[in-house]
Amino acid sequence: MSNGRSFYITTPIYYPSDLPHIGHGYTSVAVDALARWHRQAGDDTWMLTGTDEHGQKMLRAAAANGVTPQEWVDRLVQESWFPLLETLDVANDDFIRTTQPRHEERVQQFVQALYDRGYIYAGEYEALYCVGCEEFKPEAEIVDGTGPFEGLKVCAIHSKPLELLQEKNYFFKLSEFQDRLLELYRDEPDFVRPESARNEVISFVRSGLKDLSISRSAFDWGIRVPWDDTHVIYVWVDALLNYATAVGYGTDPEQFARRWPAYHVVGKDILRFHAVIWPAMLMAAGLDVPRGVFAHGWLLVGGEKMSKSKLTGIAPQEITDVFGSDAYRFYFLSAIAFGQDGSFSWEDLSARYQAELANGFGNLASRTVAMIERYFDGVVPPSAETTEADERIQRTVADAAEAADAAMERFRPDEAITAIWTIVDALNGYITENEPWALAKDDGRRARLGTVLYTAAEGLRALAVLLSPIMPAATEKLWVALGADALGRLVDQPLREAGTWGGLRPGGSVNGLAPLFPRVDQS
Repeated sequence: MSNGRSFYITTPIYYPSDLPHIGHGYTSVAVDALARWHRQAGDDTWMLTGTDEHGQKMLRAAAANGVTPQEWVDRLVQESWFPLLETLDVANDDFIRTTQPRHEERVQQFVQALYDRGYIYAGEYEALYCVGCEEFKPEAEIVDGTGPFEGLKVCAIHSKPLELLQEKNYFFKLSEFQDRLLELYRDEPDFVRPESARNEVISFVRSGLKDLSISRSAFDWGIRVPWDDTHVIYVWVDALLNYATAVGYGTDPEQFARRWPAYHVVGKDILRFHAVIWPAMLMAAGLDVPRGVFAHGWLLVGGEKMSKSKLTGIAPQEITDVFGSDAYRFYFLSAIAFGQDGSFSWEDLSARYQAELANGFGNLASRTVAMIERYFDGVVPPSAETTEADERIQRTVADAAEAADAAMERFRPDEAITAIWTIVDALNGYITENEPWALAKDDGRRARLGTVLYTAAEGLRALAVLLSPIMPAATEKLWVALGADALGRLVDQPLREAGTWGGLRPGGSVNGLAPLFPRVDQS
């Protein structure tokens, strides 16, 4: 179903030593919804996620647990990260692990290319390093410790003491790319989004770039520097390269040409790596820079950024066990303006579930199907002569479909859902105003009853298609209940044509529909 337009999109690769919390889930479902949308719209879509398994933090965690680093990451990925994708109904095309041979070999090839092109040199380095961030900290992220860490320099993000490291390292000539990066941001204003993130990146690069240490020699859990096996490649360089190695960089030029460049969706705390270091590395290698980097905000719980160490980490399964995966996806993608920080609370989730999903969308679907069963023996009636009210619904559907597609193009799933929800609200109002239960009492108005119920059912067909990237499970149930599977699989319906009126065929059979969003017991 490809229209030839490539849409390659990635999540960051996650540290498996962190247990998945709703912040990780938020990024994953946002990228999945964008990928599903483009896939169903006919674009040549590829979604990548994965795990970042090297570095000092992983080495120390494995040692603390009495196993090898490889055994440790294998266990974490199998027990925590693969199940996360299943829990949240994520339909990724690939899952890359940085310990896979396909990645390690291609990373060495890339770094060797930078070395051969003269962008890497040997030097000495002394700086404060945060093991939690796996990063030599810039001045702006170093603060004075308090309490037990008084007198020490600590990481502004982790609030843990920094380590002073002095090593012989290899450096990447990042400083040479300052002008080219500023030119990129100027010529491609959408390269970094949202605008607040773009402004931060431009300000950072304008303040001057220092060369980047790209190897470590104090430990050996990492990918060896190809020309010097006493060094391993700095974990962030290794990690960033996953986006290229996963789609055939270095070994499958056809696949790489088809997929690359990518869109990256990242948390704003890792924006600089993706919007500064990564495009500079690609420029140095003579490759295209990414198509764009979108930085979303943080999820806050009780006013604090999600964190296991501060006990604000909520596992996605705690939510899906109560409300289901569709409600999880809908809530996080609609309740938070994508690109800004957002607050999570159980009360807000519960209220939105009840109002928007159970009473709004779910009830609309249930009563429409039930009335077709009751008044037309379960057969979708034809539409007779239409009124202004019916045509208003048709316009609402067409406008919503167009607005939702434009919002998804802007990486704003929240705005897309708002647009789609105008159909839910309009149809609920339409049924209330047209009172099909009253029309059913008058045989002389049977044609009008058929028109009203066809309009409601056809509106639901459009909703099923438009909402399927957001809520794949509920929309699939609705699709079957409407008898729309006669049109083919829901996932094969061309999404950019969803707003074209008249897709649902009169004469098809509806099937009983259990509540899409049953009442939940939170006791």
